[in-house]
Amino acid sequence: MLRILSLLLLGISLFTGAASLNAQVKTDYDHTANFATYKTYSWLKVQAGDSLWDDRMKQDVDAQLAAKGWTKVDSNGDAAVSAFRSTQNQQTLNTFYDGFGGGWRWRGFGGDGMATTTTETTKVGNVVIDIFDAHTQKLLWRGTDSQDLSSNANSNIQKLSKDINNMFKHFPPK
Repeated sequence: MLRILSLLLLGISLFTGAASLNAQVKTDYDHTANFATYKTYSWLKVQAGDSLWDDRMKQDVDAQLAAKGWTKVDSNGDAAVSAFRSTQNQQTLNTFYDGFGGGWRWRGFGGDGMATTTTETTKVGNVVIDIFDAHTQKLLWRGTDSQDLSSNANSNIQKLSKDINNMFKHFPPK
């Protein structure tokens, strides 16, 4: 019985660990907006921590909007786009039990088992892209992404591009 429970817990931890590696891309929009009236856009602001990431985000968003038929203009576009990127460290506690103990007794089983807890720190990147009506300054559309980052910059660049692509998959909303 202990082996079955141990295998079940191991399977759950592997599944939840793999799920945390996936990006959490979400979008929301103003359901009353007529996106067909927007053909041009201008950049309002990009804040990504450094100019390299500013440029990468702009390039990825520009490519997605161009593919949707929108044209970038230097100023006075129909829409205004802003992008924000931040990173933070997220800590996860992992506790492993050996034996029957760990402060939990199973119907007569029990004993003095040992529990070992380790802390795992993961760097997480967050991206928010907003599109506003340039004239009313009303938020039209928002895309967000949260993903674990690696220590490999090229991998993170590819993740960013893929996630922005996923954000704009159903843009403009029908």
